[in-house]
Amino acid sequence: MVINTTLFRLTILTRLIRPTTDYQHFRMEYDRGAENLPVDMNMSTGSPNTPATRVAREDCPHLADPEWEALQRLSTVIGEAAVATMLRTLAPTEQHGVALGFIMKEQREVAARATVSTPSTPRVESLKLHVNSYVGREGEPLLRWLVEADTAITARLIVDPLSKVAFAMSCLGGRARGWAFGRRLTDPTCFRTYEVFKQELRQAFEPPQNEFRSRAEFLDL
Repeated sequence: MVINTTLFRLTILTRLIRPTTDYQHFRMEYDRGAENLPVDMNMSTGSPNTPATRVAREDCPHLADPEWEALQRLSTVIGEAAVATMLRTLAPTEQHGVALGFIMKEQREVAARATVSTPSTPRVESLKLHVNSYVGREGEPLLRWLVEADTAITARLIVDPLSKVAFAMSCLGGRARGWAFGRRLTDPTCFRTYEVFKQELRQAFEPPQNEFRSRAEFLDL
């Protein structure tokens, strides 16, 4: 009765772990009856001092250390008697299959737990804020426009320096737009970074001595 209970546990295990050919063979033999189970006559039945429910490590030299350790962990699932019966009845190649199957089962469980426990990174949505056009009129607040442009660039998640410059230039109008694209036409690399663009824009339009006021004063002379 003890042997039949042990074999029943082994059969249940074969359904928990993806069966290899060795597992399928073992289960088919069990379904025919316990008396038909294959016995490897070359296998040791254990040391004389080893209990019937256990098999000593030295009795299984064909198993690698990771395989033996996997079978010891398996014994905590189905019992030591079931593992001992398996080691005494299955051929070495079948024992390798059992150990490998259990190791793969453990790896799948670890991967499944990692997938469940790893929180997904929330997706950051970009905000397309509107920026009023800056045209460079007399008294038009350039600093406020630069703050609007900086805020919109941050909200839109723009990180590339040239993309920042392109976006800021698209928000210009009038004289300011003509000045920026005129500079770009004569020198495509004039605005290497967004900071350079802002600095030159302020030099050209920020009062009291901006570029266009100086031109007007010169023409009035």
